Amino acid sequence: MTDATTRFQRLQQRYRDREMPWDHQLPPPEIMATAATLPPGRALDLGCGTARAGVYLAARGWMVDGVDFVPEAIALAEERVRSEGVADRVRLFTASVTALEFLQDPYDLVIDVGCMHGMPDDELVAYAAEVTRLTRPGGLYLLFAHLQERVEGEAPAWIAKGRVEILFADGFSVERVEYGVTHVGESSWPSAWYWLRRNG
Repeated sequence: MTDATTRFQRLQQRYRDREMPWDHQLPPPEIMATAATLPPGRALDLGCGTARAGVYLAARGWMVDGVDFVPEAIALAEERVRSEGVADRVRLFTASVTALEFLQDPYDLVIDVGCMHGMPDDELVAYAAEVTRLTRPGGLYLLFAHLQERVEGEAPAWIAKGRVEILFADGFSVERVEYGVTHVGESSWPSAWYWLRRNG
């Protein structure tokens, strides 16, 4: 069984069981604060889950596309979009965030709250290429990721500190990084928010 298959099955079961400690009514404060500084435009939510960020942005005038590879997540997102009355402003797709050829027009804002940090290196490269292609020049890429503290002999669990800057060096400038620690139940991980501006 591949890592990608294992990751998919683990997440699929969580959505089936409604065991989603990351899912809240509102998106993280960093997304709300960033959206407040921008005029409404086109947004892309990668690993959208139940579309909490997409619903929030759509209610404030954005046109939003959300992508997640777990069908159960998209089903829950569709319910939320309908119940919040923003179905005319949100499109949802079941797909891998590493293969987004069905999306062509660029976005003013691309967000990822905890999706890319679980990918192996080959997927990270494909993901970065898609984000670069789909973010308009001058647009903003807002990323939240768990960071990996390297321990000799252990397989990587999240993304290594500094890897984000390397992945996006050709297309983006780093405007800001905020390091912190994420707590879920009794577990905690080093993490960071990244604000990257598309060059051009």
